[in-house]
Amino acid sequence: MAKKKKRKITEERALYESRKYGFFWYSALWHVIRFILVGLCAITLVCGMVYTGIQKFNEAFFAPMDPTDTTAVTFAVKSGNSLSSVSRDLEASGLIHNSTVFKYMADFNGMGQRIQSGTYTFSRAMSAEEILGQLVSGDGRPNTLTITIIPGWTIEDIGDYLVKSEAIASKDEFLTLCKDTEKYRAYDFIEDIVTGNRKDGRLYLLEGYLSPNTYEIYTSSDTDTIIRKLLTQTGAVFLNSYAERAETLGLSMDEVFTLASMIETEAKAADFAKVSAVFHNRLKQNMTLGSDATVKYVSGSEKMSLNEGDLAVNSPYNTYLYRGLPPGPICNPSMDAVIAALYPDEQFVALNYLYFCSTDPNSGELHFSRTLEEHNAAVAMYRPLWEEFDRSRGL
Repeated sequence: MAKKKKRKITEERALYESRKYGFFWYSALWHVIRFILVGLCAITLVCGMVYTGIQKFNEAFFAPMDPTDTTAVTFAVKSGNSLSSVSRDLEASGLIHNSTVFKYMADFNGMGQRIQSGTYTFSRAMSAEEILGQLVSGDGRPNTLTITIIPGWTIEDIGDYLVKSEAIASKDEFLTLCKDTEKYRAYDFIEDIVTGNRKDGRLYLLEGYLSPNTYEIYTSSDTDTIIRKLLTQTGAVFLNSYAERAETLGLSMDEVFTLASMIETEAKAADFAKVSAVFHNRLKQNMTLGSDATVKYVSGSEKMSLNEGDLAVNSPYNTYLYRGLPPGPICNPSMDAVIAALYPDEQFVALNYLYFCSTDPNSGELHFSRTLEEHNAAVAMYRPLWEEFDRSRGL
């Protein structure tokens, strides 16, 4: 009996230990592992589905239209084009799958407002991301160009600038057009010059009328188109009230622009009206205008101090030898100079100022005199400064 009881206790202990350390322990562990494995499989399946979805979405909207088609496609973005417009044009050109998705992609990446105008070369083998990157980097050839014409520049100066800025290819063509007496007669002010008696002796018919300003032009514009743009601006800024004032003064528009060009070249803006008064007073008294600027225009001299030989050049532009205004403008003046030509300083007119000269070549300050004696004294005082200025420039 005791043996049976002892054996039963032994069997119960063995069963206990078997459940704790044997098969039942592994069974519990398997339940945990199976749960983890099922979870991992589910996650893997979901990730696979998401990845596949992303791949499908990318292929549907962002991938190249045709990875094998590298044919160049020219695409132009004009200045002012909206992102929506650019997106639609890209889709219409067969370069992207969907314009709406492309627009959202650009906006999401903060690139919607950074697309630059220009002419680009794309291909159907490029992804939407690559196309957007190129549009933002602006590595296409711009289809517009900004040019700035500076007040006081001559036709020659403008020609040099336009060639340097690559707005035109040939300066010679530009200069030839600026001499053409027929091509621009549709502009009233040019027609007046041609039909009047002020076209003879001019170096360039259009001198004075290529309005100083900043312009945006198409890179495809030819020389004639650029010239017409500048001439149109001149017609726009010379108001009817200016024409009426010129008539009151007994001056034609061309005479006003000629006088303005001399004022522009001789003085800084603060002295425009005073210099204008001097020229008006001299014209009234039938004196020669005695402007160094007109001599320099025809001779090409850059010296500050002109000698007797310089002043003796035989040209209608030499206002030391010939009375009245020169045959035409000697530069393209600003509207400030034009207004000064129309409205000279009334006090200087009343006090009959007849002379001026430079006091300091570097500052542009002028000394004004009423008599020849005062003027000669000023010239004697300041001429050494002019000569030193010329020497410093190797002239």
